[in-house]
Amino acid sequence: MNANLYGLLHDHFAEHAEQPCLLIPGGPVIHYDDLDSTSARIAHALLAAGCKIGDRVAVQVDKSWEALALYLASLRAGLVYLPLNTGYQVSENANELPYFFDDADPAVIVCRNDTLDAITSLRPHAAVMTLHGDSGSLLGQAADKSEVFDTVHSRPGDLAAILYTSGTTGRSKGAMLTHRNLGSNALTLVEQWGFTRGDVLLHSLPIYHVHGLFVACHCVMLCGGRMLWLPKFDAKTVIAHLPQATVMMGVPTFYTRLLAEPDFGPEVCKTIRLFVSGSAPLLPDTFKAFKARTGHVILERYGMTETGMNTSNPLVEERIAGTVGPPLPGVSVRIVGPEGAPCAAGVVGAIEVKGPNVFVGYWRMPEKTGEEFTADGYFRTGDLGEMLPNGYLRIVGRAKDMIISGGLNVYPKEIEEKIDSLSGVCESAVIGVPDADLGEAVTAIVVPEPGTSPSEAEIISTLKSEIAAFKVPKRVHFVDDLPRNAMGKIEKSVLRRRYSAENQDVSR
Repeated sequence: MNANLYGLLHDHFAEHAEQPCLLIPGGPVIHYDDLDSTSARIAHALLAAGCKIGDRVAVQVDKSWEALALYLASLRAGLVYLPLNTGYQVSENANELPYFFDDADPAVIVCRNDTLDAITSLRPHAAVMTLHGDSGSLLGQAADKSEVFDTVHSRPGDLAAILYTSGTTGRSKGAMLTHRNLGSNALTLVEQWGFTRGDVLLHSLPIYHVHGLFVACHCVMLCGGRMLWLPKFDAKTVIAHLPQATVMMGVPTFYTRLLAEPDFGPEVCKTIRLFVSGSAPLLPDTFKAFKARTGHVILERYGMTETGMNTSNPLVEERIAGTVGPPLPGVSVRIVGPEGAPCAAGVVGAIEVKGPNVFVGYWRMPEKTGEEFTADGYFRTGDLGEMLPNGYLRIVGRAKDMIISGGLNVYPKEIEEKIDSLSGVCESAVIGVPDADLGEAVTAIVVPEPGTSPSEAEIISTLKSEIAAFKVPKRVHFVDDLPRNAMGKIEKSVLRRRYSAENQDVSR
């Protein structure tokens, strides 16, 4: 049996291939057979560019239906898809993209037109091309290729994608996801969330991470439904199109921004059967305000880059604010203490997960992979939580020093290194503080060098040219000293308490 994920998707939509898949406001209607034929041509073009089964295809392009076809083409050609955040910088001082390219060693890099020259200079030995454009673009090279492509036979454990995620060392790690990981999780979510061919998903998420590319697209394609394909989230645009949808997926920031719109109410949501939130914690206040405004109860779930979805509040039974529901079928979640012993219900400990959804390890990091798995095969998530007596999981924090801002992961060490290298800076600490819009706002606390006076505006302006915008601190505070413990380690918990309180005072 062929375990290739594209084969699984195709098996579920082939009977209705003439039906619409993507509804693009102001643009074309893309049918399933359009995706099938376009992905076939792209698959041929990737092979013509020199790709062999197992090669990596790195992609940093704007959201489009052709970008989705490129993902599908990589799957069916037996290649490993590597989506990259479009916010990553390409400049003399930026080191984000060079690290990913050096580590993953992609055979093909697909980029935007304005970054072609810079990326080509970074990887002169790779096939670098744009997605759209003249005959030299990927779509240009695919134009005369066959619309028929025999999907490569893949084993369940063959790699389908690599997604980079931050870790405690500050070095990004490539999470290796297999066809089985992605396929099993998608089938479970379709069943648990009740997707049918009649569903229309409002899709305003980016497609360079798990939420927008895997969770959203796989659910729709496995049921033969449709997606309202928006280029990005804009509250007014979403409100205009919600009456044509039945499901919406988003990060908590989407829901806070909808609530900030006076025109958002029950009339706008009358066709919606399900609102899903993930990628960052949903504040209980947002959960309650949304229910009060619309009558809808947001379904919150818990997932990670390395695991896909692990738990979910139920479709039919009670959804509880501040929880992410019970484990999904086939997924085992346990809470353990410092010595690895199971915690009783209501006791906070480390969250560990095991199941067919859990990745197989970190790319070219066998030692790190070994550290993150227990002897009996559970993945140490780095999150802290408690299992409630009713079997629902409540996440209370992260053991790893990561910030999630607007649903995107931010690792403080990378930003601290950038700030510390600036003129007039002695040292810095970067933390996340609660923010009603973003979930957490990236905040920097800086100790200036004696006799200097760097400004908040200068630091923010410099960082904007070197790192992705979502990583740039929203505020920079200046202090004489950073709090440290007896071992000399900076006490970020003290900083979080101090500046979280200040942020709340300012927002009142």
